[in-house]
Amino acid sequence: MKTKPTLLSIAFFLLMSISFAQKKNAEITIINGKVSIDKYHSYEELNSLTKGKLLSLYSERIKVIVNILPNIAFATKPGVTMASLGIPETKDNKKALEANREASVEYFDSTIEFQRKVLPYSDTQDLIAAILFYEETLKSLHTYNDFKTD
Repeated sequence: MKTKPTLLSIAFFLLMSISFAQKKNAEITIINGKVSIDKYHSYEELNSLTKGKLLSLYSERIKVIVNILPNIAFATKPGVTMASLGIPETKDNKKALEANREASVEYFDSTIEFQRKVLPYSDTQDLIAAILFYEETLKSLHTYNDFKTD
């Protein structure tokens, strides 16, 4: 009677260890994290929002830009790996990619921390202008391939 639950438990733990072992070998993507925004806004829409909502939109756009722009020479969308770009997956290259990812997260976190403290003092119209500028920058990523000569 006790052998059946014991065997099921062993089988469960074996399956779990196999699934975790496979995740270690998973390819690391160049772009990680949020890479798009839900909506682009007009000046009139932004002007009708509260400053708190504007601050939130501003931070969201910063996050997307920090995830994409430093890696634009490699990719503009998620899911691209070193292997898909033909970059050898050496220990040094993987280490460099991981260090880049960690630096990006650290930069974003420190930027957001600063902005939480200081950005509320910004002028609402400047905040709106910055959001519109960031949105135009993100829209321009759709035309990135137009600059390639291939």
